[in-house]
Amino acid sequence: MLGLIAEADETNRSQNGFLDSPVITLEKARDAVRHLNDSTDYVDDYGVYVYEDRPVPFSFGAKRVFEAAAEYSKLGTNPDQLAAVAYSRIQKELARDGRELGYQANGMHKSISKKPDAGSATKTKEKTALSQFCIDLTARASLGLIDPVIGREVEVQRIIQILCRKTKSNPILLGEAGVGKTAIAEGLANRISRADVAPFLLTKRVMSLDVASLMAGAKERGELEDRVTKLIKEIAKSGDVILFIDEVHTLVQSGTTGKGNKGSGFDIANLLKPSLGRGQFQCIASTTTDEYRLHFEKDKALARRFQPILMGIRDKYEAHHKCRYTEDAIKAAVHLSSRYIVDRYLPDKAIDLIDEAGSKASIEAFKMKKEQNNYILSKTPEDYWREIRTVESTLKMVQESKLKYYGASGIEDTDELILDSYLTSAAFDNERIEVRPDHIAEVASLWSGIPVKQLTADERSLLLDLDNKLRERVVGQEEAVSAISRSVKRSRVGLKDPSRPIATLLFCGPTGVGKTELAKSLAACYFGSETNMIRLDMSEYMERHSVSKLIGSPPGYVGYGEGGILTEAIRRKPFTVLLFDEIEKAHPDVFNILLQLLEDGHLTDSQGRRVSFKNALVVMTSNVGSSAIAKGQHNSIGFFISDDKPASYNGLKSMVIEELRTYFRPELLNRIDEVVVFHPLEKPELLQILELLLQDLKKRAMPQGIDLEVSESVKDLVCTEGYDTAYGARPLRRAIVNIIENPLTEALLADKFKKGDTAFIDLDANGNTVVINQLDQTVNNLSD
Repeated sequence: MLGLIAEADETNRSQNGFLDSPVITLEKARDAVRHLNDSTDYVDDYGVYVYEDRPVPFSFGAKRVFEAAAEYSKLGTNPDQLAAVAYSRIQKELARDGRELGYQANGMHKSISKKPDAGSATKTKEKTALSQFCIDLTARASLGLIDPVIGREVEVQRIIQILCRKTKSNPILLGEAGVGKTAIAEGLANRISRADVAPFLLTKRVMSLDVASLMAGAKERGELEDRVTKLIKEIAKSGDVILFIDEVHTLVQSGTTGKGNKGSGFDIANLLKPSLGRGQFQCIASTTTDEYRLHFEKDKALARRFQPILMGIRDKYEAHHKCRYTEDAIKAAVHLSSRYIVDRYLPDKAIDLIDEAGSKASIEAFKMKKEQNNYILSKTPEDYWREIRTVESTLKMVQESKLKYYGASGIEDTDELILDSYLTSAAFDNERIEVRPDHIAEVASLWSGIPVKQLTADERSLLLDLDNKLRERVVGQEEAVSAISRSVKRSRVGLKDPSRPIATLLFCGPTGVGKTELAKSLAACYFGSETNMIRLDMSEYMERHSVSKLIGSPPGYVGYGEGGILTEAIRRKPFTVLLFDEIEKAHPDVFNILLQLLEDGHLTDSQGRRVSFKNALVVMTSNVGSSAIAKGQHNSIGFFISDDKPASYNGLKSMVIEELRTYFRPELLNRIDEVVVFHPLEKPELLQILELLLQDLKKRAMPQGIDLEVSESVKDLVCTEGYDTAYGARPLRRAIVNIIENPLTEALLADKFKKGDTAFIDLDANGNTVVINQLDQTVNNLSD
């Protein structure tokens, strides 16, 4: 204790708070220690007090003081605990040493009692649940510890829109591992640190929950739940935290740990539901698509908290978003949500639609205002001076006109009041953002992936030119291109039956004539990419039990709860090309599923969920009818004998349909909108396909730094070798490999070309392929 007093005396008397009384000084403390140790100090002959230099022993009592202090403090021993325990050990000895020391002892007791007890001192050092289990991403972004997020601007903007909603403002990010779900949350933190968000989010902090730390050491039953409850209370109290839970599925069914739990099935999600439902805090979650299906979709209450009657509530949403909903926007919300959002129910889905549309409109208005402010700040004083002079001159002209037309008396006061009120209300209306039907349509498109907005000029031109776009990739199949183009146009302008798929087409013809290629071309030209096509190879569904693969396994079987291949694919991409390749190879029970799909536009999977196919274009390919098409080439109704092509096509189509009736039941054929017959390819058409394949080969040669030129003689040889009416265009690919690609590969390995050279492929006198550097050929020609 003497050391603690000396330390405080030399540095700062308030350093050890129990020494803030003037009663306790270093000298008085030394005197007390001498008396306690029976000091033999004396006064010499000259009247000088002599201190005997004698060390104070480390007694058994001192040892007990340190042991008691260690037990007294849960987080460690500090001077406060030492002083408190030491006083309790020596207060009896101090009381026996007379009045003066008793006074010191009482003063010491008062000084120590002014400090909080040892237990309360340790409480100040305890970490909060937020600091213990969460990482502040916004603070890390401010310090430059988070890398910039590239390529996810659209997703970050969508997260901001959802967070600004009035209700259900808790987005969940779905995607496979490694696609950047965590990076989106970091991108949001970056934008908040740069103040590049809506005003509602400027004061927010993005805190990432460390699930491992939260669950670590939770041995006893209920300990994990206590941590979560404490964390939720702190987040709700702070009011400025956006909680990010990465891999949120690890929290679902995670409360089953602990002694004697025996799989009670309680999960932490039950603790989150009330707080999220009441809007006490906001949360961003991320998980994979499979885990979302397994855990969240089964728990409808939890799924509703995350984002993945209207006239009565309109005022509340207008006040929240500081906007104004038009009557047409409210009607559009009901119409579009009921037609395109089929996995939810009214009025819930319509309310969420107008909520996010208001959020989107408010954010767009904020961005526009911010750009205007940036423009204002970029002006120079000279710019402002010129504007002021312009306004002054305009004002002078207005005043002169006023005197000219109204005389000296000016406009009457009543007229001025009317004008003033009109201008004020107009200015107020200008400040209020208007939410129109196009805002509602944009949000509905984001939700469903279906283009429900009004046709733009660019999309109109795309639809009008769709036939030509498809013909660039599919050669010689005019009837098929026209049929599929008509279906897409009819659907996009809104004339299709809303209860059925966009179209149901059956492509019949021999192998290699472009049936599958046409479906790929449509996905690329109109749906955006070839990946926007769901392709099912029906040769994988030749067994009776394979039907369950399409809609999911029934209860009690392996795979129950995982969903079906077909239904899950359509739920993820409702606006797509659905291709059943080689449909005749499937088991007949598969056709029973297709009947409901083609007629009613929906299927019910093994989980009881209704999956809509109303926005899918169904294409089935089949080789049935190939024999009829082959016969048509050699009789009077064939393509190439008759001069009347429509009559020839219709006659051949009738023969194909007759053959189809021997393979498929009438109820299936009766649900198909159109049977499209693909005729065999002729040599002129193969030349066009060859040009397309050579263009693709040139693109593949570009990374090598060379260009490619092919002579006409080589093209004729490829067409001759690759022409087979029975196998279509596929032999053409093999001919290109043998005649062009293999010699080119040998030349590249021999290092005959440098970057920027052009490889010229020709035939020698013996008819063999030779690969020549075009630069060398030009030099030889000049020398000749």
